[in-house]
Amino acid sequence: MRVALAYARGMMIIALERPVPGVADQAFTPELLREEAACAWKLHQAGVVRELYFRADREEAVLLLEAADVAAARQALSALPLVREGLIDFELVPLRAYPGFARLFGTPG
Repeated sequence: MRVALAYARGMMIIALERPVPGVADQAFTPELLREEAACAWKLHQAGVVRELYFRADREEAVLLLEAADVAAARQALSALPLVREGLIDFELVPLRAYPGFARLFGTPG
């Protein structure tokens, strides 16, 4: 398995796993899950996957990614075996810095 390790940095993106309807639990073989973990590790080492969690209320992954844009994040996630095989998908949510702190330091108007 090869994962490109050169991704432009910049935007933080939350990736919320979405189950794919009709996929049987048996499709998630131990071999495929091991391959998934290895690929996630490579993306983490490359700085693309910054944090990786499972939701506490159900077995779905939540990833914090750093990429140039949503398209680059989606391309990185497409390297994951479970995505590649069509077993899972992700909703990608681009983030921006919280601007509210500026109210603390601005001049009264």
